[in-house]
Amino acid sequence: MRRHFWCKKEMRILGVKYGLWISMILGFMVLGKVYGIGANWGTQATHPLPPNIVVKLLKDNGIQKVKLFDADSEILNALSGSGIEVMVGIPNEMLWSLANSLGAAEKWVEKNVSSHVSSNSVDIKYVAVGNEPFLSQLNGTFLSTTFPALQNIQAALIKAGLGNRVKVTIPLNADVYQSSSEKPSTGDFRQDIRDLMVSIVKFLSDNGGAFTVNIYPFISLYNDPNFPADYAFFDGYSSPIDDNGKIYNNVFDANHDTLLSALQKNGFPNMSIIIGEIGWPTDGDDNANLKAAQRFNRGFMTHISGGKGTPMRPGPIDAYLFSLIDEDAKSIQPGNFERHWGIYYFDGTPKYNLSLGANNGGGLVPASGVRYLARQWCVLSPSASLDDPQLADSVGYACSHADCTSLGHRTSCADLDARGNVSYAFNSYYQENDQQSSACKFPNLSMITNTDPSPPGGTCKFKIMIQASSPSSHKNNAFTTKPVNVMFLFIVSLLLSVL
Repeated sequence: MRRHFWCKKEMRILGVKYGLWISMILGFMVLGKVYGIGANWGTQATHPLPPNIVVKLLKDNGIQKVKLFDADSEILNALSGSGIEVMVGIPNEMLWSLANSLGAAEKWVEKNVSSHVSSNSVDIKYVAVGNEPFLSQLNGTFLSTTFPALQNIQAALIKAGLGNRVKVTIPLNADVYQSSSEKPSTGDFRQDIRDLMVSIVKFLSDNGGAFTVNIYPFISLYNDPNFPADYAFFDGYSSPIDDNGKIYNNVFDANHDTLLSALQKNGFPNMSIIIGEIGWPTDGDDNANLKAAQRFNRGFMTHISGGKGTPMRPGPIDAYLFSLIDEDAKSIQPGNFERHWGIYYFDGTPKYNLSLGANNGGGLVPASGVRYLARQWCVLSPSASLDDPQLADSVGYACSHADCTSLGHRTSCADLDARGNVSYAFNSYYQENDQQSSACKFPNLSMITNTDPSPPGGTCKFKIMIQASSPSSHKNNAFTTKPVNVMFLFIVSLLLSVL
């Protein structure tokens, strides 16, 4: 799940992300090798786009690689014959069983890899064993199971005759390494897991795998108010870092090369590196907005497009942008921005103009064939009073069972008045319950309207939900299964403070 925090001490730990789930990068040909566009495809949404529509979206935009957070058969079936390279994922919750049973690993590989590769023409290139399992905030929960699970999955791939075709990796948070100063050359693995990391890297190297790391400059800015904002982007920083003649003017390069230093110090100077996740959210925080996300992603695409690489490792960079589509059912414990990482809105509509290279030089191509629910919204009735004693509980209920992360200070809907805030909350609940009439019956408070309540000309949009891929496909992601957390309570308190 998600999946990130930046642990940083005076800019000394260079980049981190709490766990999260898709990715993307500019396609280009360098040194005879094609590095295509990659995208993280996460599915924690109340109404996910049908997989066939997402696969067409990937192809229409020239996206040649996709990273998944599980091995959903419906998604893998949709990817059949697409020519898109796939990284399938194993959730952290499965690591214990896979670590303790080679048979379980063999069954998992047969069901989720072999069957799709052999008979379904799915181009599976990697199995991602776990997702940021050594994140500091997880308090060592997966320290004893990740490496054994990795070994068993590798053994199962070899037994299935796929050892040379499908490689293993572990997507790791950037907090597995750190530096003693702002200079990347001082990087090394985190002391408490150093021996384990060296063992894992050796195993990956011996088996032709890659070191996968998630790097999030946004999180450094989010967690540290003193972090220099321009250092998070790619278009100029007034105080670049000089590390023995290597110049760093953005935190991505510094973070990447801190990892390189850690690998070099421990005997693996040529280890392949995959950037498993990198991106910028568009809502839910002061720094999470369309302008900043476009600035970051455009800068990143330009930065990697020529194969220049980083100061310590020139050449092409293999990366997956996080993420393809917003996910409105993700945990917001890391922050309200968690549901807004997509370069597309929930319905496959592009958020901003972004070129992914030669394959879509005209900008992002929207999803096609999307079906919406009726053009109607649930809003606060004009006759309802803001002093109604049932209003606060109604708003709290709506936001605890739907997505209100676009409300609050400096979010996309921050300029709504009190009545607008309530209407947004009611409509979010109504839409995510498939516009059922019973979902717009807040006592003496709500009504259904055919007039779009979205403020004209702004970024605040009162959504109309899409029809999910199947009638029950989104039920497993329902908000009723998620606990109310501190961030949610903060949203509601902000919303109600204006009432």
